[in-house]
Amino acid sequence: MPKIKFTIITLFQEAIEPYLNVSMMWKAQDKGIAEFDFVNLRDFGLGPHKSVDDTPYGGGDGMLLRCEPVYNAIESVKEKDPSAKVILPTPVGDIWNQGLAKKLGVESLEEGKTLHYIILCPHYEGYDERILDIVDYKVCLGKFVLTGGELPALTIIDSIVRLIPGVLGGETSAEIESFSDGDNLEYPQYTKPYDFRGKTVPDILLSGNHGEVDKWRREHSKTCKNN
Repeated sequence: MPKIKFTIITLFQEAIEPYLNVSMMWKAQDKGIAEFDFVNLRDFGLGPHKSVDDTPYGGGDGMLLRCEPVYNAIESVKEKDPSAKVILPTPVGDIWNQGLAKKLGVESLEEGKTLHYIILCPHYEGYDERILDIVDYKVCLGKFVLTGGELPALTIIDSIVRLIPGVLGGETSAEIESFSDGDNLEYPQYTKPYDFRGKTVPDILLSGNHGEVDKWRREHSKTCKNN
């Protein structure tokens, strides 16, 4: 069985681990489909205080991640698995989307092999530019700024793992959904009760006419507006 592994390099493992141990991410681990490992960047820090950051050359506010701890942390993982690829959440990266999630996940898995990604969670004001030289995939979640890379790491992991066959319940769960085909949005969906405070389910969905239901769903699917 092919498996996907993520090694997360972070200063805050406790912020990530709980999410990976519930729901679909736990299911993926339980089935042997996914594996999650952690590397504490502080273990590779410098000096008696295990420092991982320093002030930027040229002045400016904030602190930057230093090259040495990051390189050493990544290289410690690559010593065990040279095939592992590095992902960095960064504003200069490609915008993350469903296509990239498929490309890095189900489309890259090979039967009987483990696909391994190292995700670096940056912090502080940013990182030394030379860190980019050791990164394989630079990805950006959108035009906003977060405190650290832990939330992007979870987003990347979740969006990749859920697409792997055997993780979601239905056979087509990952195929018929928003962004499964570019910028499409999934059609409106309803469940019981039929009438909720005067808001009723479209009668076509109760007709039993699958052809007309499919037509209705196609007509009511929308396109995402990218601003």
